Amino acid sequence: MNHFIAPPIASFVRCIVVAIALLVGCCASISHAAKPNILFIFADDWGWGDLSCHGHPYVKTPNIDRLAKEGTDFYRFTVASGVCSPSRTAVMTGHFPARYNIDGHFAWVPSNAKRNMPDWLSPQAPLLPRILRKAGYATAHFGKWHLSNNMIPDSPLPSEYGYDEFGAFNCAGEQMPVHEDARNAIAFIERSHREKKPFFINLWIHEPHTPFHTVPKYRWRFRELDEPDNIYASVLSHADDRIGEVLDALDRMQLTDKTLVIFSSDNGPARAVGRTELKLMHDTATGAGYGIAAARGVTGGRKGFKAALFEGGICVPFIARWPGKIAAGKVDKSSMISAVDLLPTFCEIAAAALPEGYKPDGVSQVDALFGKSHAGRRKPLFWKMQSAWPIRKSKPYHWVSYAVVHENWKLLTNRDSSYLELYDIGADPLEQTDLKEEQPDVVRQLTEQIETWKKTLPDKPTGDVFSIERSELNRPER
Repeated sequence: MNHFIAPPIASFVRCIVVAIALLVGCCASISHAAKPNILFIFADDWGWGDLSCHGHPYVKTPNIDRLAKEGTDFYRFTVASGVCSPSRTAVMTGHFPARYNIDGHFAWVPSNAKRNMPDWLSPQAPLLPRILRKAGYATAHFGKWHLSNNMIPDSPLPSEYGYDEFGAFNCAGEQMPVHEDARNAIAFIERSHREKKPFFINLWIHEPHTPFHTVPKYRWRFRELDEPDNIYASVLSHADDRIGEVLDALDRMQLTDKTLVIFSSDNGPARAVGRTELKLMHDTATGAGYGIAAARGVTGGRKGFKAALFEGGICVPFIARWPGKIAAGKVDKSSMISAVDLLPTFCEIAAAALPEGYKPDGVSQVDALFGKSHAGRRKPLFWKMQSAWPIRKSKPYHWVSYAVVHENWKLLTNRDSSYLELYDIGADPLEQTDLKEEQPDVVRQLTEQIETWKKTLPDKPTGDVFSIERSELNRPER
């Protein structure tokens, strides 16, 4: 009898298994469909004032302006450093970059060693793309890397940090041409859409970092300007057009309402010190272009420029769009958001679990993005940079080695705290009035916070974060 009963039972079991598999697959598909896409556009040296929607007199950025019109423009966003590599480290890890001894830009190995830095960000660190990939996202990075350097050939590739696909420069391996970022991002969006997977893309554009790689079409667009201004406006306009291509692709695939788009910059604008000759330069990662004399970035009246911890160096554009979730056409001048907040914010939006035991320096800012009332940020923000002392006349705002912002107060100190300045950053975002004499109790409290924070930082980098060239540096001469 069993000979006749077994086949129907086996067939029934197979049907049940198939049904369960289809149900699981359907649920997974629904789950993935419910997750929003995330496109994080991170410019390089783009000043707060380098947008037409922020009042620039001749730079035209209609596509970024579109994001501001369709989203919210946050005026109090700050990055975690005045220079590139530590700023990007904060985005990737949700930690202050000083926790990894990344206080400056990654250069060639002898320079990193001299500054007590590693040669790359550890791939074993808690990493945003890896967390999102585990949550079901297709992950990609297109554009500048600079979490190592192209002059360090044995440094890890971006694929080792949790990306399914990448095209990059300022990294080991083949350097992606700087103007191919948008095209690669669009292809990745199309593929993810076909596969019905939510995507997370870092679109880290080159502009307006030196060298300035100009294209005749854009030079012609601003032909009435003198040459340095023409060069600067042309590269920003080219970048804005590429951003527009990606936004148009989202529209075409009907993904606009399902995608959180953020535009920001890694630090404030670079400026030449004194009179500088306009000439071509060559970068080993990106090629030939015009040098620093064409830098015309503005900060909207904020003190300092790139490499400074005054607001001109760390307060940068931050525009967020997600139709139906983030208010359109709104300007938020009160919400204090930091680059270290992006990891916990993106993870909450993506319903992605943080790694066990992970303690971010950032906090989720979903409520702030959605315009909900909130009591303000309770956790302080800290900065560390290797800065010169005494103050140099040519760089009057580049003396700060440590800074802290807690609630509305900002304290800046030199390397040994022998000199400091205090600002009510909420009421005085341009840092015009130093209040250290009027507020000794605040100075004492914030100084203690910096000293306590310093004790949590490592003395030197550790782990697998050194090029083989380090051993050659330490080899005794014969």
